[in-house]
Parts: sequence; C-alpha cells; structure tokens
Amino acid sequence: MAQTYQALKADLQHKMQVSVDHVKKEFGGLRTGRASTALLESVMVEAYGAMTPLSQVASISVPEPRLLSVSVWDKGLAKATEKAIRDANLGVNPMADGTLIRVPIPPLTSERRVELTKIAHKYAEHARVSIRNVRRDGNEALKKMEKDGIISQDDHRKYTDEVQKMTDSVIAEVDKALKTKEQEITQV
Repeated sequence: MAQTYQALKADLQHKMQVSVDHVKKEFGGLRTGRASTALLESVMVEAYGAMTPLSQVASISVPEPRLLSVSVWDKGLAKATEKAIRDANLGVNPMADGTLIRVPIPPLTSERRVELTKIAHKYAEHARVSIRNVRRDGNEALKKMEKDGIISQDDHRKYTDEVQKMTDSVIAEVDKALKTKEQEITQV
C-alpha cells in the first residue's frame, strides 16, 4: 500500500534535486570578481563543423585569482576558441598566445553586480517554479491513488503534507544557494 507512495516520493525527491543541481550549475556560470572554470563551461566552440563545449577542445585552469588559462589541444582551433570566448558575452577579453589563451577577469562594476544579482534571482525563481510543478504533479498522483483506492483519505492528507515539507526544504536549499551567490557577486 505505502510502497507505491515510497516510489512516488523517491521520484519527486529526484526531480526536485535535479532542479537544485541545475540552478547551482547556472549560478556557477555567473561571473563573480574571482576567476572560476565554471565561467567558461557554457562556451561552445565551432570545431570540426559542429558546436562543441569548450571543455572538449581545451583544458581550463585558474593560475591566479583573476586569470583563467585555456590550453587548446588542437592548434587549428585556437582562433575559433578565442572567438567563442569573446562572443560568449561574459564581459571578458581573451588574449591568444599560440595554443594558450589567457582570460583576465576584470573587476565587476557596481552596475554589473546589480545586473548579475538580478540574473541570479531569475535563475532561482525558475528553479522554484520547477520545484512547485513537481509538487503539483505529486499531489495529482496522490489524488489519483486515493481515487483508485490505493491509499486512504487520511494517507492522502498525510502524504500531501510530506510532499509540501519536502518542497519547502528543497526551495530553502535554492534560497540558500542564491544567498551564497549574491554574497559572492556583491563582495568587492
């Protein structure tokens, strides 16, 4: 009887966690005052006739707090990689030196910090909406289980409360990640 609810609960937890992981990955791509390899993860390079993630054509390292170093494996892709980084609209200006591309990270202006904070809030809100949609789907599944006689009305109420508590806890995790990212962005 409760076995089907346990499977539903595990599925809901997994889907909610995917939303949290996704928003944390998006936060990683937001530029702070410090260099981070996550900044270049979303960059796509035109390589061999296809768009390829930067991490598949080069290695990225952080030799200094305000510098990223991109070491391109194929010399023929150095120019395309430099162009892809420049065109990614990250507010950085890469400098090529053979197969090594240096990406200095300039300090953020106060306007850019405000803009990045707004973007972080937008990412967090998308995650919250996604989590609430998972909750809605779970509640609909519980209604159907009650209607089909798989769970009782009391169990339905109890499980709905559990789903709500799970939702609240996952949204709190998103809010905590947002607060951390805001502090990173506003730190001078």
